[in-house]
Amino acid sequence: MTYRIYLVEDEKSLNQVLATYLQQEGWQVRAFLDGESARQALSQQPDLWILDIMLPDIDGYQLIREIKAAAPEVPVIFISARDADLDRVVGLEMGSDDYLPKPFLPRELVIRARNLLERVYGKSMPAASPGTVLVPPYRIDSQRRIVEHDGQAIDLTSKEFELIAFFAAHTGQAFSREQLLQQIWGEDYFGSDRVVDDLIRRIRKKLPDLRLETMYGFGYRLVKP
Repeated sequence: MTYRIYLVEDEKSLNQVLATYLQQEGWQVRAFLDGESARQALSQQPDLWILDIMLPDIDGYQLIREIKAAAPEVPVIFISARDADLDRVVGLEMGSDDYLPKPFLPRELVIRARNLLERVYGKSMPAASPGTVLVPPYRIDSQRRIVEHDGQAIDLTSKEFELIAFFAAHTGQAFSREQLLQQIWGEDYFGSDRVVDDLIRRIRKKLPDLRLETMYGFGYRLVKP
């Protein structure tokens, strides 16, 4: 099991930077650019909300009310560029567990998030359950033979899953088409090695954020973000 972090930040560039830093911790991150889309995900109850107070539609105060009404035990970190003292006090009164005024370093948010998660859930919570590999934003469960994104299983064929799982177990290592044929189809396979290219294309379509790089003239490799 890994922590699921829901980030609500309407500034797109900052949203992307923060999401990347959080994903590098091995956490599953779902990012929202407005309050209404985040509101639609309240029932999913992540392990942590990171919530900007100033949003283009619903303000952060309204959203934290609904978050705490749906799951009062789920921690919330408020971030804001407004009056720091006022937002900190009001946020704490409404149930936020931490507050970070803008501007701040993304690494500081990661540290605060980690400390809060450990305080709420305990340090013993593993990064991933046995048989699970995290390739943000995806979670690859070899025991159940599924790949999840934001808690939702992705529809995959047996060969698609086997190739994804193989790459995930050898992140950063390059493989030729011939090596992939032997690993996934077996040594008895007879046919064109272009079947590998076709499988890669299907995987890229279903998992667009999976960094499967083409090694021109050789084969492929998986790179973590």
